[in-house]
Amino acid sequence: MRHDAVRGHLDGLLLAVLETGPLHGYAIITAVQQRSGGVLELRTGTIYPALNRLERIGLLRSSWQTTGERRRRCYELTEAGRRTLAGERTAWREFTTAIGSVLNPVAPPGAVT
Repeated sequence: MRHDAVRGHLDGLLLAVLETGPLHGYAIITAVQQRSGGVLELRTGTIYPALNRLERIGLLRSSWQTTGERRRRCYELTEAGRRTLAGERTAWREFTTAIGSVLNPVAPPGAVT
C-alpha cells in the first residue's frame, strides 16, 4: 500500500491501537501492522513525532517503564483521547460511506445499466 495512504488517518490508527492499554513505540508499530494484515507498515520516524504531538495536545499520556535493563516510553489514551477516537471512528464511517457511494454506485430499482 502507498506510504501516503495513511496520511490523515495516522492519529486515528495510533489512538485505536492504544485503546486496549499502554504500549511502547515498537509495540504500536507491530499492532498496526498485525491489525492491517501486514498491509500498513509505519516507520519510527513517522509515529514518534505523532505520539509526541498527541501527548502535547492531551490525547495521550506517557510514562517510562523498565523491562530488564531496557527503558521504554509507554503511551496510553486519556479520556480526551477516547472521545477523539470515537469521533475519528464516526468520521471514518462517514468518509468510507461517501467514497463507496461514488466508487460503487447502487443503481436505482428499474434503472437500465
